[in-house]
Amino acid sequence: MLLNILLVVAIAAALGAASAQSDWPKCETSCGNLTITYPFGSGEGCYYSSDFLVTCNRSSGEPIPFFRTGNIVISNMSPSKSEIEVMMFVGRDCYNSSGLVRRTGTSLRLGSARISTKNRFVAIGCDTSAYFRGRRGNDPNVLDGTGCISRCDSNSLLTNGSCSGVGCCEVAVPEGLRTSNMTVRSFDNHANITDFNPCSYAFFVEQGKFNFSTTNFLDFQSVNKMPMLLDWAIGNQTCDQAKDMDGFLCKGTSKCDQVYAGPGYRCSCLEGYEGNPYIENDCKNINECERGTHDCEHICVDTPGNYTCSCRDGYSGDGRKNGDATGCSADQSTFIKIALGVSTSAIFLFICATWLYLILKKRKLVMLREKFFRQNGGIMLEQRISGDGISHDQAKVFSIEELKKATNNYDESRIIGKGGYGTVYKGVLSDNRIVAIKKSKLADQTESQIEQFVNEVVILSQINHRNVVKLIGCCMETEIPLLVYEFISNGTLSDHIHNKGNSSALTWDIRLRIATETAEALSYLHSAASVPIIHRDVKPMNILLDDNFIAKVADFGASKLIPVDQIELATLVQGTLGYLDPEYLQTNQLTDKSDVYSFGVVLVELLTGKMALSFDRPEEERNLAMYFLFSLKQGRLFQILDEHLQLNEVPSEIIQVSRLAERCLRVRGDDRPTMKEVANELQGVLASMIKEHPWVVTGLNEDEGEHLLKELTTDYESIHGGNVNSSTFDSMSQHTMLPIASGR
Repeated sequence: MLLNILLVVAIAAALGAASAQSDWPKCETSCGNLTITYPFGSGEGCYYSSDFLVTCNRSSGEPIPFFRTGNIVISNMSPSKSEIEVMMFVGRDCYNSSGLVRRTGTSLRLGSARISTKNRFVAIGCDTSAYFRGRRGNDPNVLDGTGCISRCDSNSLLTNGSCSGVGCCEVAVPEGLRTSNMTVRSFDNHANITDFNPCSYAFFVEQGKFNFSTTNFLDFQSVNKMPMLLDWAIGNQTCDQAKDMDGFLCKGTSKCDQVYAGPGYRCSCLEGYEGNPYIENDCKNINECERGTHDCEHICVDTPGNYTCSCRDGYSGDGRKNGDATGCSADQSTFIKIALGVSTSAIFLFICATWLYLILKKRKLVMLREKFFRQNGGIMLEQRISGDGISHDQAKVFSIEELKKATNNYDESRIIGKGGYGTVYKGVLSDNRIVAIKKSKLADQTESQIEQFVNEVVILSQINHRNVVKLIGCCMETEIPLLVYEFISNGTLSDHIHNKGNSSALTWDIRLRIATETAEALSYLHSAASVPIIHRDVKPMNILLDDNFIAKVADFGASKLIPVDQIELATLVQGTLGYLDPEYLQTNQLTDKSDVYSFGVVLVELLTGKMALSFDRPEEERNLAMYFLFSLKQGRLFQILDEHLQLNEVPSEIIQVSRLAERCLRVRGDDRPTMKEVANELQGVLASMIKEHPWVVTGLNEDEGEHLLKELTTDYESIHGGNVNSSTFDSMSQHTMLPIASGR
């Protein structure tokens, strides 16, 4: 008895398309994010036939819709186009230096569905052969197939977006394939190219949804599926054969598609209707008048499946304005009425014009500011800030008027510096605070410049350190975005060590303190910030000094946030010649040791007073870092020290700092110390010098000097577990070092 009932239900589902999904109480209308539409269904009696079964798997939490009873996930379905989108598996053939690691192909059995010709068969690899074979009709002995070959090597000029056979190839898919067996192989097991191309890949993908990139060689290892289209139709009979049969679905407001040549038939809504053509009367009338898709000149009247046009009073014609239509023409008596109406309207419009002008001008100004906000990366900045989960209560959003007033409308006399990413103005806020206002160079509105601006805001918002310049706020409403910093009054370190009039004021103890404070700031960025930060442009121009010669690290436009699970980051080389890490320059792998190298160059500049790179010097002296290392090796340290230090001999502190600079400038990053180690060693040197010669704490009063001595001594003792005394540093001299001449 139960079997008979189920049989009746199944027959009813085939006979009544509308009732099959709408009336059957157990029919599911969705599975996860997929909307299930008839003839597909996920419930007994809810689908036309087993070829249209959707299996909804809820065992793993989020429901997953599978095609029929297999493991192919349905991502979208469109009954009006007789298509479904599925996520098809990627075939792969992977090797490493030890041999074959993984090889997978794919096999498809689609029932009455077919692989759409809107797909492409794609293969990726540098020694790759990929092909597929499949059956079109019902004869299992008739197989069709095709494939392609992709070749390249590590020196090939691969082109992004090109899939012509160099690194990537593609072929069209034959029409009507119901099955497919795909195979992908490597010609020579990826020999000599496993570093950048360890795998070969092959897959079907909907045309337009895959664009080849050279990064696919590596990042495609994590891709398991690609979107693919399947065509389907009802049964095996054509429209003429099926229209008189029981279960014919194209009824009511739908019709059978006579253009489709089979196998099977397809339904489509009548012209002027839309909806699911496989459910009787589900295609509903389109109201062209409400949607504005008509060609009526004056009056539109909707009709079932169409619309009619008419003219308003005083006009005559067919009412249409396209093609051979006559439109609507005014009657003779209408011209007088029009003239009176126009003159009256003109007077009214003239009265309103001024009022409207003021309103529109104000609205335009508001819209322009909103446009600049988006254009300058305001939305990106909000996303970055909210994504970081960081409190930004200290940062203020300034208006255009506030910053114009602060800088006297950006008068040139207020310019205090120009850099690679913008111009810096001195400004006075309404509360009499003196600030530095940076106007970024975003006139070309390139994506990289916007990202650098947003990058600097995000990075500075995360930093809270006495030796890092403080971000006060920003303004996003102008065409060129603005950043507001605390004002550092004494210029840059470069101004002092390379200006003959200023360099004599930088005694050795001040230089050592500046180096120590800069190292502490960089150490904080590398190891104490919430997300490790690599400055990437450490140089004297980016180290500001206040009136007490306290160092403040600035200019984070080129900086990079490093994920906590990474120790290096592949990126385009960026920085300043003379300070660039040679290992980073060669490998493009940015690490915290890149900042260590740049800081080593800064140490050498503090010792010698010379610029990092100068073509005015002899060839062997042009690169300061190389010349310093050579002089150190030759025992000529005294000869290259800054004459403004006025030394008769080389103090032990300078020798220790020189040895530290030599370690920072080593070619291999692994051989360099970390910034934390550098900061600790400089703290120890400074603490020793203050303890032995307390009168050298230039710029500090007695209490401040005593406090600094205690602070540095405590820091160093906490690291080395002992007292700071001359023996601590004497022990350093017992290490094997480069020869250094003291000189007199």
